[in-house]
Order: sequence, then C-alpha cells, then structure tokens
Amino acid sequence: MKERIHVGTSGWSYKHWKAVFYPQGLSATKWLPFYAEHFSTTEINGSFYRLPSEETVQKWTGQVPDDFLFCPKMSRYLTHMKKLNDPEEPLERFFSVFETMQKKMGPVLIQLPAVLRFHHDATERFYALLQERYRRYQFVMEVRHESWLQEMSLTLMAKYNIGLVISQSGNFFPYSEMVTAKNIYVRFHGPAELYASAYSDEALQSFARKFLTWAGEGHNVWAYFNNDIGAHAVRDAERLLRLLGQK
Repeated sequence: MKERIHVGTSGWSYKHWKAVFYPQGLSATKWLPFYAEHFSTTEINGSFYRLPSEETVQKWTGQVPDDFLFCPKMSRYLTHMKKLNDPEEPLERFFSVFETMQKKMGPVLIQLPAVLRFHHDATERFYALLQERYRRYQFVMEVRHESWLQEMSLTLMAKYNIGLVISQSGNFFPYSEMVTAKNIYVRFHGPAELYASAYSDEALQSFARKFLTWAGEGHNVWAYFNNDIGAHAVRDAERLLRLLGQK
C-alpha cells in the first residue's frame, strides 16, 4: 500500500538549499543524484518557465534510480499565455521534449492561471485531445479560479480521468479534496506564508492518515512540497515520509 504514496518536492535546483540540504561543496550538476538518495520523486518545476532540451531530459533520467519518477509541469505558454486555446502545437512541443522520460513519469501537472474560468465546451475539447493523442500519459490539474470546483467541472475531470490537484496553501488558492481520478495529487505551498512557511506536525499527520486511506482504496498518491524558501520543502517532505513509515 505504501508503495502507492510518492513524496517529494517541487523541483530540486535551489541555490538556497546549499549547506542546508545539499553539502556546501557539492556541484550543482550532482544535486539531482544527491536528491534522489533522499526522495523517489520530484516535480520538474522549471519546464513551466522554459522547456529543457531533450539532451537535458535524457541526462536527468540517467542520474536517478530506475524506480525514480518525475512529474513535469506543463509550459506556461499553453496555460497562461494561450489559456488552453489552440493547444495542439504547444502540446506537441512539450511531449517531444519529454518523450524519452515517459516510462519514468508520474502525472503531468497542468497549473492554470487565476484569471482562467471554467468553460465546459472548451475544457472538454482540451481533455478529449489529451485522451486521444496522449493516452500514454496521466494528467492532473491545479486550478486557481473557484469556477473549476463546480460540479460540472469536477464531473468532466472524472470523465477524462484528470486528477484535481489539492492545493494546500492556507486560504490563498481554491481548495477541494474531491477525488476525480485514480491519481490524487497534493501540492503543499505553505500554510501561512506562500512558499516560505513550514507545516506543523499535526497538519502533516492529518495528511499522512488521508494518504494511507486513499492508498488503501487503490489510489496513487503524489505529494510535493513547494515551500522551498528556507528549505522547508525538504524538511517537511522528510517529516511526512517518516510519518508514513517510509524513512
């Protein structure tokens, strides 16, 4: 059951983790192998801002154990600039880069901008395209507008097996624990100050219990800490793993 629960951080390339998580003299080229000694999964946060080269993706896959899993974040060109309109070319470009990583991938994270509201027909066309052309991949969606939490939206996610991301951020982002797919995906952005605050033992214990319940029901659970400032992310992820009995 515990093998269904994957815990890591939202990326690994943070200079401010030096001497806190990474040894002071460790070269940045060796950060990923070091990270993979402590965690079995990571988000690729940088792909949101700029797609890596195919060579870089191949290098990453060669630096981690066989059972290590990456969750790349969809390019903001599709989500924030085009707002999911005309998605064919951006999707082709994204997956041409990550094709060689497919067997070492968890869900692809699609984070929407706060200005993007739910529109049924346009959203269904997008989901249908993902299902038709990229059925080898899994998808989760992090929404930033409350309209995506209405029943019609959640029903559509369930129809296409799109996981709704549980965005733990205090009260900063829309929040729902509605399960819409086999994958349950949680992002921890910080409980008090976004990206810069740590979680209490009580909060992590509460989520550990939920994760074990969901895994027991047959779901795959993915949990990533995005509170990277002050290295809270690695500390909280390690604490959660200990609570789950994985450390």
